[in-house]
Amino acid sequence: MISSGNTSLFATEHGFIAIDGDVKLKIMELLEDEARSFNEIVQHTGKSKSTISVHLKDLRACGVLEGIIDPNDRRKKIYSICSRYMACSQEPIIKHYNTTLERFASASLDEYDFIKHTFHALRCGLEAQGINTQPLLKLIGKDIGTKIATNFESEDLDGILEELSSFWSMHRLGTISVPCHDPLSIMVNDCFDCGTMPPIGITLCSFDEGILEAVLLAQLGIDCTMKETECYGTGYDHCLFVMQ
Repeated sequence: MISSGNTSLFATEHGFIAIDGDVKLKIMELLEDEARSFNEIVQHTGKSKSTISVHLKDLRACGVLEGIIDPNDRRKKIYSICSRYMACSQEPIIKHYNTTLERFASASLDEYDFIKHTFHALRCGLEAQGINTQPLLKLIGKDIGTKIATNFESEDLDGILEELSSFWSMHRLGTISVPCHDPLSIMVNDCFDCGTMPPIGITLCSFDEGILEAVLLAQLGIDCTMKETECYGTGYDHCLFVMQ
Protein backbone atom coordinates (compact mmCIF):
# COMPACT_ATOMS: atom_id res chain seq x y z
CA MET A 1 0.00 0.00 0.00
CA ILE A 2 1.24 3.45 -0.88
CA SER A 3 2.27 5.23 2.30
CA SER A 4 0.44 8.50 2.88
CA GLY A 5 2.22 11.24 4.75
CA ASN A 6 5.74 10.34 3.58
CA THR A 7 7.86 11.12 0.58
CA SER A 8 7.33 8.21 -1.82
CA LEU A 9 9.41 7.08 -4.79
CA PHE A 10 7.76 5.98 -8.04
CA ALA A 11 9.49 4.44 -11.03
CA THR A 12 8.50 5.93 -14.39
CA GLU A 13 9.80 5.48 -17.93
CA HIS A 14 11.98 8.54 -17.29
CA GLY A 15 13.40 7.38 -13.95
CA PHE A 16 12.50 7.82 -10.29
CA ILE A 17 10.08 10.54 -9.21
CA ALA A 18 9.72 11.61 -5.57
CA ILE A 19 6.19 12.59 -4.53
CA ASP A 20 5.30 14.22 -1.23
CA GLY A 21 2.37 16.15 0.16
CA ASP A 22 -0.69 14.63 1.79
CA VAL A 23 -3.09 15.36 -1.07
CA LYS A 24 -0.87 14.00 -3.86
CA LEU A 25 -0.11 10.84 -1.91
CA LYS A 26 -3.78 10.43 -1.03
CA ILE A 27 -4.63 10.58 -4.74
CA MET A 28 -1.93 8.00 -5.57
CA GLU A 29 -3.14 5.71 -2.76
CA LEU A 30 -6.72 6.05 -4.01
CA LEU A 31 -5.72 5.06 -7.54
CA GLU A 32 -3.50 2.18 -6.43
CA ASP A 33 -6.15 -0.50 -6.91
CA GLU A 34 -8.37 0.97 -9.62
CA ALA A 35 -8.83 3.89 -11.97
CA ARG A 36 -11.10 6.71 -10.79
CA SER A 37 -12.97 9.59 -12.33
CA PHE A 38 -12.25 13.21 -11.41
CA ASN A 39 -15.45 13.43 -9.37
CA GLU A 40 -14.62 10.21 -7.48
CA ILE A 41 -11.20 11.60 -6.56
CA VAL A 42 -12.77 14.83 -5.32
CA GLN A 43 -15.33 12.89 -3.29
CA HIS A 44 -12.83 10.53 -1.64
CA THR A 45 -10.23 13.19 -0.84
CA GLY A 46 -12.71 15.77 0.44
CA LYS A 47 -10.84 18.54 -1.37
CA SER A 48 -12.18 21.18 -3.74
CA LYS A 49 -12.30 20.56 -7.48
CA SER A 50 -9.79 23.32 -8.12
CA THR A 51 -7.32 21.82 -5.62
CA ILE A 52 -7.62 18.31 -7.10
CA SER A 53 -7.30 19.69 -10.61
CA VAL A 54 -3.96 21.31 -9.75
CA HIS A 55 -2.60 18.17 -8.11
CA LEU A 56 -3.72 15.92 -10.98
CA LYS A 57 -2.01 18.24 -13.44
CA ASP A 58 1.23 18.07 -11.41
CA LEU A 59 1.09 14.26 -11.12
CA ARG A 60 0.49 13.87 -14.85
CA ALA A 61 3.38 16.20 -15.60
CA CYS A 62 5.63 14.03 -13.40
CA GLY A 63 4.58 10.97 -15.37
CA VAL A 64 3.26 8.98 -12.39
CA LEU A 65 -0.36 8.92 -13.53
CA GLU A 66 -2.34 9.42 -16.70
CA GLY A 67 -5.80 10.54 -17.67
CA ILE A 68 -7.86 9.06 -20.50
CA ILE A 69 -11.27 9.94 -21.91
CA ASP A 70 -14.10 8.10 -20.16
CA PRO A 71 -15.56 5.77 -22.86
CA ASN A 72 -19.02 6.24 -21.30
CA ASP A 73 -18.87 10.03 -21.22
CA ARG A 74 -16.35 11.83 -23.42
CA ARG A 75 -16.70 14.99 -21.32
CA LYS A 76 -14.97 13.24 -18.42
CA LYS A 77 -11.58 11.65 -17.76
CA ILE A 78 -10.54 8.51 -15.94
CA TYR A 79 -7.25 8.68 -14.02
CA SER A 80 -4.94 5.75 -13.34
CA ILE A 81 -1.37 5.11 -12.15
CA CYS A 82 1.21 4.55 -14.90
CA SER A 83 4.21 4.15 -12.57
CA ARG A 84 5.34 1.68 -9.93
CA TYR A 85 5.51 2.39 -6.20
CA MET A 86 9.06 1.58 -5.11
CA ALA A 87 9.85 3.02 -1.66
CA CYS A 88 9.01 5.69 0.87
CA SER A 89 10.76 7.66 3.55
CA GLN A 90 10.63 6.60 7.19
CA GLU A 91 12.35 7.30 10.47
CA PRO A 92 15.84 5.76 10.23
CA ILE A 93 16.02 2.29 11.85
CA ILE A 94 19.65 1.89 12.86
CA LYS A 95 19.52 -0.74 15.62
CA HIS A 96 18.96 -3.79 13.44
CA TYR A 97 21.56 -2.62 10.89
CA ASN A 98 24.27 -2.49 13.55
CA THR A 99 23.15 -5.88 14.89
CA THR A 100 23.43 -7.37 11.40
CA LEU A 101 26.91 -5.93 10.87
CA GLU A 102 28.16 -7.54 14.09
CA ARG A 103 27.39 -11.00 12.69
CA PHE A 104 30.08 -10.57 10.01
CA ALA A 105 32.72 -10.62 12.77
CA SER A 106 32.06 -14.31 13.46
CA ALA A 107 34.95 -16.56 12.44
CA SER A 108 32.54 -19.49 11.99
CA LEU A 109 30.42 -17.79 9.31
CA ASP A 110 29.67 -20.32 6.57
CA GLU A 111 28.68 -19.59 2.97
CA TYR A 112 24.93 -19.77 3.67
CA ASP A 113 25.15 -17.45 6.70
CA PHE A 114 27.30 -14.98 4.75
CA ILE A 115 24.71 -14.76 1.95
CA LYS A 116 21.86 -14.42 4.46
CA HIS A 117 23.57 -11.68 6.48
CA THR A 118 24.58 -9.85 3.31
CA PHE A 119 20.93 -9.82 2.18
CA HIS A 120 19.92 -8.48 5.58
CA ALA A 121 22.68 -5.87 5.59
CA LEU A 122 21.75 -4.50 2.16
CA ARG A 123 18.11 -4.09 3.17
CA CYS A 124 18.82 -2.83 6.68
CA GLY A 125 21.45 -0.42 5.42
CA LEU A 126 18.82 1.35 3.33
CA GLU A 127 16.34 1.35 6.23
CA ALA A 128 19.05 2.79 8.49
CA GLN A 129 19.17 5.75 6.08
CA GLY A 130 15.41 6.24 6.36
CA ILE A 131 14.30 4.39 3.20
CA ASN A 132 11.48 1.85 3.46
CA THR A 133 12.28 -0.68 0.73
CA GLN A 134 9.34 -3.03 1.34
CA PRO A 135 7.35 -1.99 -1.78
CA LEU A 136 10.37 -2.68 -4.00
CA LEU A 137 11.16 -5.99 -2.29
CA LYS A 138 7.57 -7.10 -2.80
CA LEU A 139 7.75 -6.26 -6.52
CA ILE A 140 10.98 -8.24 -6.86
CA GLY A 141 9.42 -11.08 -4.88
CA LYS A 142 6.50 -11.18 -7.33
CA ASP A 143 8.86 -11.27 -10.32
CA ILE A 144 10.86 -14.11 -8.78
CA GLY A 145 7.70 -15.94 -7.71
CA THR A 146 6.38 -15.87 -11.27
CA LYS A 147 9.55 -17.60 -12.47
CA ILE A 148 9.56 -20.09 -9.57
CA ALA A 149 5.98 -21.07 -10.42
CA THR A 150 7.04 -22.39 -13.83
CA ASN A 151 8.71 -25.31 -12.01
CA PHE A 152 5.60 -26.24 -10.03
CA GLU A 153 3.28 -28.95 -11.35
CA SER A 154 0.27 -29.05 -9.01
CA GLU A 155 -3.08 -27.68 -10.10
CA ASP A 156 -4.79 -27.58 -6.71
CA LEU A 157 -4.12 -25.57 -3.55
CA ASP A 158 -2.97 -28.44 -1.34
CA GLY A 159 -0.49 -29.55 -3.99
CA ILE A 160 0.89 -26.04 -4.43
CA LEU A 161 1.29 -25.66 -0.66
CA GLU A 162 3.26 -28.92 -0.55
CA GLU A 163 5.50 -27.75 -3.39
CA LEU A 164 6.03 -24.40 -1.67
CA SER A 165 6.97 -26.21 1.54
CA SER A 166 9.49 -28.38 -0.32
CA PHE A 167 10.93 -25.37 -2.14
CA TRP A 168 11.34 -23.38 1.10
CA SER A 169 13.01 -26.35 2.80
CA MET A 170 15.30 -27.20 -0.13
CA HIS A 171 16.64 -23.65 -0.33
CA ARG A 172 16.84 -23.19 3.45
CA LEU A 173 14.32 -20.37 3.41
CA GLY A 174 12.51 -21.77 6.45
CA THR A 175 9.96 -24.41 7.38
CA ILE A 176 6.40 -23.92 6.06
CA SER A 177 3.22 -25.11 7.76
CA VAL A 178 -0.44 -24.28 7.15
CA PRO A 179 -2.26 -23.66 10.46
CA CYS A 180 -5.51 -22.57 8.79
CA HIS A 181 -7.20 -22.90 5.39
CA ASP A 182 -10.00 -20.35 5.88
CA PRO A 183 -8.57 -17.85 5.54
CA LEU A 184 -5.45 -19.44 4.09
CA SER A 185 -2.61 -18.90 6.57
CA ILE A 186 1.00 -19.87 5.88
CA MET A 187 3.45 -20.03 8.79
CA VAL A 188 7.23 -19.94 8.33
CA ASN A 189 9.66 -20.92 11.07
CA ASP A 190 13.41 -20.16 10.87
CA CYS A 191 12.67 -17.56 8.21
CA PHE A 192 15.62 -16.69 5.96
CA ASP A 193 14.26 -13.19 5.46
CA CYS A 194 14.11 -12.17 9.12
CA GLY A 195 14.75 -15.16 11.44
CA THR A 196 17.90 -13.65 12.94
CA MET A 197 16.63 -10.06 13.03
CA PRO A 198 15.93 -8.26 16.31
CA PRO A 199 12.32 -7.24 17.02
CA ILE A 200 11.94 -3.66 15.81
CA GLY A 201 8.14 -3.33 15.81
CA ILE A 202 7.44 -3.84 12.09
CA THR A 203 6.93 -6.83 9.78
CA LEU A 204 9.87 -7.46 7.46
CA CYS A 205 8.93 -10.07 4.86
CA SER A 206 7.36 -8.22 1.94
CA PHE A 207 9.73 -10.18 -0.35
CA ASP A 208 8.08 -13.42 0.77
CA GLU A 209 4.62 -11.89 0.41
CA GLY A 210 5.42 -11.17 -3.22
CA ILE A 211 6.65 -14.70 -3.94
CA LEU A 212 3.58 -16.34 -2.36
CA GLU A 213 1.14 -14.04 -4.20
CA ALA A 214 2.84 -14.64 -7.56
CA VAL A 215 2.89 -18.45 -7.20
CA LEU A 216 -0.80 -18.60 -6.24
CA LEU A 217 -1.71 -16.34 -9.17
CA ALA A 218 0.44 -18.13 -11.75
CA GLN A 219 -0.55 -21.67 -10.83
CA LEU A 220 -4.12 -21.34 -9.56
CA GLY A 221 -5.33 -18.00 -10.91
CA ILE A 222 -5.85 -16.76 -7.33
CA ASP A 223 -5.36 -12.99 -7.38
CA CYS A 224 -4.92 -12.20 -3.69
CA THR A 225 -2.86 -10.33 -1.13
CA MET A 226 -0.78 -12.37 1.31
CA LYS A 227 -0.41 -10.08 4.31
CA GLU A 228 2.23 -10.80 6.92
CA THR A 229 0.50 -10.37 10.28
CA GLU A 230 3.14 -11.87 12.60
CA CYS A 231 6.91 -11.65 12.17
CA TYR A 232 10.22 -12.03 13.98
CA GLY A 233 10.42 -8.27 13.50
CA THR A 234 7.33 -7.81 15.68
CA GLY A 235 8.52 -10.15 18.43
CA TYR A 236 7.13 -13.52 17.26
CA ASP A 237 9.14 -16.73 16.86
CA HIS A 238 7.72 -17.27 13.35
CA CYS A 239 6.25 -15.42 10.38
CA LEU A 240 2.56 -15.73 9.51
CA PHE A 241 1.07 -14.78 6.12
CA VAL A 242 -2.71 -14.53 5.86
CA MET A 243 -4.68 -14.34 2.60
CA GLN A 244 -6.66 -11.10 2.40
